[in-house]
Amino acid sequence: MQSIIKQSQRLVIKVGSSLVTNQGKGLDHDALALWAAQISKLKQMGKEVVLVSSGAIAEGMQRLNWGKRPTALYELQAAAAVGQMGLAQAYASCFCKHQLQNAQVLLTHEDLSNRKRYLNARSTLNTLLKLNIIPIINENDTVATEEIRFGDNDTLAALVTNLIEADALVILTDQAGLYTSDPRKNTNAVFINEASAGDPEIEKMAGGVGSNIGSGGMQSKVIAAKRAARSGAHTVIASGHETDVLVRLAQGEAIGTRLLAKVPVLAARKQWLADYLQVRGRVILDEGAVTALKLDGKSLLSIGVTQVSGDFERGETVACFDVDGKEIARGLINYSAAETKKIMRRTSGDIEAILGYVDEPELIHRDNLVLL
Repeated sequence: MQSIIKQSQRLVIKVGSSLVTNQGKGLDHDALALWAAQISKLKQMGKEVVLVSSGAIAEGMQRLNWGKRPTALYELQAAAAVGQMGLAQAYASCFCKHQLQNAQVLLTHEDLSNRKRYLNARSTLNTLLKLNIIPIINENDTVATEEIRFGDNDTLAALVTNLIEADALVILTDQAGLYTSDPRKNTNAVFINEASAGDPEIEKMAGGVGSNIGSGGMQSKVIAAKRAARSGAHTVIASGHETDVLVRLAQGEAIGTRLLAKVPVLAARKQWLADYLQVRGRVILDEGAVTALKLDGKSLLSIGVTQVSGDFERGETVACFDVDGKEIARGLINYSAAETKKIMRRTSGDIEAILGYVDEPELIHRDNLVLL
């Protein structure tokens, strides 16, 4: 499995505060330039890249002349608000030199737990990737509260990996990878080249938080790998101080610790759709739609729906029944109940004329649908 990144087409890359700042003294513009250069080479290899970058709070601290990371939430929010300006400007300048555009995307946990906002975020990120734009994602610390904040960008990176169904997650840190214990405290610590994501023994080996600038640590990275594995993505934890680490990983070189996902992408996603989402409504399908779903592996189109019940919104879970009342599938629907009633029994080409817009041509895309 040395070629995880080489074989992966869609990547989520997370760089921590220690790799983009001058020990907390604002942004390290030389480091940002190096990341931009490496990502440019990945793009030339045909990779799709989403970058999850820390640095906003550290940049804000520097601009506010704060020598120590604050603990009060409102102070963190203020630092993030100030620092996001510098972070966005710095990345835009670096990528511009490689004729690449980037976009700033700020997320909170609530954005991904709410089904409608989850779909909207997914659609936006997929559209940016299709436009050859590099999304740069950070937690929206300016509005996050203790109840909804991710807490660290490792968790955010894993959730984004699930969100866009990336093939792999690369977490870059100031350590070479995962050891049996903290190598800074134990000289007998053994390096772990490869393991299974979610292995309880691996989680026990991971230590606490790292630097006083960032909020994550090796433990959060191991847990992030377990989260990413739920959608079938493998994870590499490697040192961001390795020369051209991203390019070398993409060329197949074994660097860092590889945490492998045990479950294929579709299996993990289908299990999530089947068991963890509350059903908000139901649709009755004609025989043609049932056949398309069960035998042909197709998406559900509006023309195949004969009845709609429930008061669901876009992105919520809807159960699909055949004419005999048997539930055959469930999935995340792209239109509300009111909209679905208007477009049922009509073709996808009629949607815009009926509603005045088209969110998606499918009522439920096959990637968001599980057969029961």
